Amino acid sequence: MSEKFRVASLAELELPATANTPRWATVRHALGINAFGVNAWIGQEAGQDVIVEHDEVGPRSARHEELYVVIAGRATFTVDGEEIDAPKGTFVFVRDPAAKRKAVAEEAETTILAVGATPGQVFTPSEWERSAPAFGYFATREYDKAYELLSEAHREFPEDAAVLFNLACSESLLGRTDDAIEHLELAVASDDRFRELAEKDADFDPIRDDPRFRALVC
Repeated sequence: MSEKFRVASLAELELPATANTPRWATVRHALGINAFGVNAWIGQEAGQDVIVEHDEVGPRSARHEELYVVIAGRATFTVDGEEIDAPKGTFVFVRDPAAKRKAVAEEAETTILAVGATPGQVFTPSEWERSAPAFGYFATREYDKAYELLSEAHREFPEDAAVLFNLACSESLLGRTDDAIEHLELAVASDDRFRELAEKDADFDPIRDDPRFRALVC
């Protein structure tokens, strides 16, 4: 591959996903893009959230301006409470970081390209991307491989809440209950939003009845 340019198909960049989650094409990470954030999300069936509801002003957000491009299928966006019909070829630009936004697939295989950066600042990859290489292994149930990659990320970024949370997910699925509880506790202490995520995440089903887990999510 040339160092001057790179070429890849969407399929080459996609990570495996479970049936109830959108597939993720790791455009920025896979191509080595450093100037801006860019990823693609593919809704596998109608009614599935392609872009989950979020804003860009939380404690772990970068206040990005975000541009969404529907490159296949059809989606319904909701931005700051306003619904937008978005067939293939639609651009949706969200300038205000505080505006809540989400997109739901109206057709199977609806694909949305998302581009983001902070005005006037040098781009820094989002913290959640540090877990990216491991995500595909959750879908293929190769939890040991996910654990290995997340352990490496944790050694490099020991205080990253998202890495801690995803590491705890892999440990829960591998039966490493004490480690899972410890790392989940650290994730929740760093960012309380992971408390609600843990309560809903099926990865924690193996330890859901542990009193220590219940104490963390209640």
